[in-house]
Amino acid sequence: MRFEEQLLMDLKTEMTARNERSRRVGRRLLAGAAVAGLAAVAAVAMPLLTGPEPAYAVSENANGTITVELKEFRDADKLEQDLKDVGVNADITYLKPYTKCQDGRGTLVGGEYDTPEEWRQSVHYKVARPGPKSFVIDPRYVGKGQTVALEFTENPKGPFKSQLNASVIEGSVKPCVPVHDPTQLG
Repeated sequence: MRFEEQLLMDLKTEMTARNERSRRVGRRLLAGAAVAGLAAVAAVAMPLLTGPEPAYAVSENANGTITVELKEFRDADKLEQDLKDVGVNADITYLKPYTKCQDGRGTLVGGEYDTPEEWRQSVHYKVARPGPKSFVIDPRYVGKGQTVALEFTENPKGPFKSQLNASVIEGSVKPCVPVHDPTQLG
């Protein structure tokens, strides 16, 4: 075999090897792009399939109280049902800043209170205790046929996300009619 023929054969072998390597690299790039595409689809599809992050979390404590961690002011009806499932009849209302529910939503357990000291001794004061990111309900203060009315007013200023107003009502609770709350600054 002459030098030129050998050179031509070596060149053909090299070209074939390069083409094969090029195809493997192309397949790897295509596979990588496919994996990246699937990851992007999964990142978009998972929230659609699983739904948004829950607005709250309900947990029962060893002492019989119930902690509710509020993340967003939504899904009040679902929260009411979840509380009912753990034994608390509740009416949840989310309000805009500087508002409250109009008085007279039902008959207060124990009647009206005239002094702050009377209020602090009442079931209304004891039934729900607010925290920075959660609140705790004590079901011992909600009797049979009673409903705890929980009103959360967004608080755009201050260390807490909301202001909580709790009351225990005999029977059902009338719908909330939002009115301006002069006790809130703004």
